[in-house]
Amino acid sequence: MPKQPFWLTPQGKWTAPSYGIEKHALTVILKSPRPVILLESNDITIREAQEIALSGEAFTQKLYEKDSGKPYLNEIFNVYPARPQELPQGTAAGSVYRVEMYNFALNLTTVALVDVPRRQVLSVNELVQTQPDIPLHLKDIALFIATHSPEVTESLGYQPGEAEAVMANTKTALNNTRCEQSLHLCVAPTFVQGEKALWAIVDLTDLRLVGVRWTNVGDAEPEDTRISERKLRYDKIMECYCNQINALKKDDWELNYVITSSDGLRISEVMYKGAPVISNAKIVDWHVSYSHTESFGYSDAVGCPEFSQAAVLAITEPRITEIMEGNERIGFALEQTFQSRQWPMPCQYNYLQRFEFYRDGRFRVAGASLGRGCGNNGTYRPVTRIALYGSQNTLYEWTGSDWNPWKQEQWKLQDSRTRYTPEGYQYRFLNAEGKGYFIEPGQGQFRDGGRGDNAYLYATRLHPDRDEGETDLVSIGPCCNTDYRQGPEKFIEPEPENIENQALVLWYVAQIRNDDTKGKEYCWAESYLENGVYKTRVYPCMAGPMFIPVK
Repeated sequence: MPKQPFWLTPQGKWTAPSYGIEKHALTVILKSPRPVILLESNDITIREAQEIALSGEAFTQKLYEKDSGKPYLNEIFNVYPARPQELPQGTAAGSVYRVEMYNFALNLTTVALVDVPRRQVLSVNELVQTQPDIPLHLKDIALFIATHSPEVTESLGYQPGEAEAVMANTKTALNNTRCEQSLHLCVAPTFVQGEKALWAIVDLTDLRLVGVRWTNVGDAEPEDTRISERKLRYDKIMECYCNQINALKKDDWELNYVITSSDGLRISEVMYKGAPVISNAKIVDWHVSYSHTESFGYSDAVGCPEFSQAAVLAITEPRITEIMEGNERIGFALEQTFQSRQWPMPCQYNYLQRFEFYRDGRFRVAGASLGRGCGNNGTYRPVTRIALYGSQNTLYEWTGSDWNPWKQEQWKLQDSRTRYTPEGYQYRFLNAEGKGYFIEPGQGQFRDGGRGDNAYLYATRLHPDRDEGETDLVSIGPCCNTDYRQGPEKFIEPEPENIENQALVLWYVAQIRNDDTKGKEYCWAESYLENGVYKTRVYPCMAGPMFIPVK
């Protein structure tokens, strides 16, 4: 797996040959009784958590090839205290840790929840074709490879320093390489030069540069004028909104909410007039692709500002805003902003998550990019997960004349052939009592600047005995596929299950194309000079479905 200039120490740490490490170190790891690179930490609890996880048979069953017995290369990427929404019932906060292990050969993530004081593995979950957030030492390796590659030096005209790179720990893909479809673990340190950005796409499975690509990012003001203004209140956000679940009661609505480590703002136990509505909802990933011919881009995780490898962080507290129609208040919204540290500079991202609740019982799950990203030809695909309440739901699709039930797990694209009811509904779901909601996808009708969602909708069966996104989900799917392969299909293929009268999860993946054309800006941000100082103007691209009670 590894090639020059990096090798493993006999203790299992990546390093450069300049440190005097011998080349046989990787062989030593793979011949050891446990072919796993451990996460180095001075925290004894973190060291104990990964040792407890590795002592469990379920967590280590994919360390070797089944037929030959040859070892796979595995590495513990992350170990951190379990978030409130991840804690099994009856366990105390602070005692349970989440351990994430990545299998380079199988492109497989295995997640364990470990009770450290009791030295017990509480649960183990495998996520096929997924990748956790990378640890800092792999980011450092990617930076070293990028800044020492002749292709990067030749493209830029000089050898860059590591401090010049942005988005170095954000996963990416590049067609016609092993990075395509995220078969290998790849990241893209990016170097901004004026109105262009050079992507150095690094394969961390093969430890090499696989290509460089240019994108246009537009003009921006000098960096120093913006960064010094950023006041991030990380401590309060962590203590009040990441480490504890908050309750909200307003109008006839009741719900809980928490900021997750990598799945944005999560709402749960949502009730209207005392009746349960949905179990939980969140945006698990933002897929951002550039260039429709070569397909490369980023998979952005958004979440808490600390104890998280999310590239785009919560920078403010969740806020509640009023929804007005003329002079009448018709509802409220719960919003959360996630922002790269140096936004609005090029190759920095800014996302808005918004849950709307109306006094008449409607609700909406939405999100928006606030620009500017790393190019002017990007497509944003927020992967939204909505777990319905109850165990006997059935999803129906409007055919043009009737409601057709979905009998098996499947997906559908909203396009020019889509049929809608006169009210604009595409789907509905009903429980055994005939109660439920219509689903109205975005077509530009919500008066928020949205131009239509062009969304994929997936329906999957919720399994209480395995985790398919109920807790924090690592990056699901590649960044840059232009078809239905956005991640949720992993829970459908190869054998779709029956979903009539079942516990259901709906996945909604809008597809939003950005635009920097003057007068038509969308998913974009620009800086402008006013009264001698730079300010930022954003052009949001809100997307997401509305849910309307069936009466």
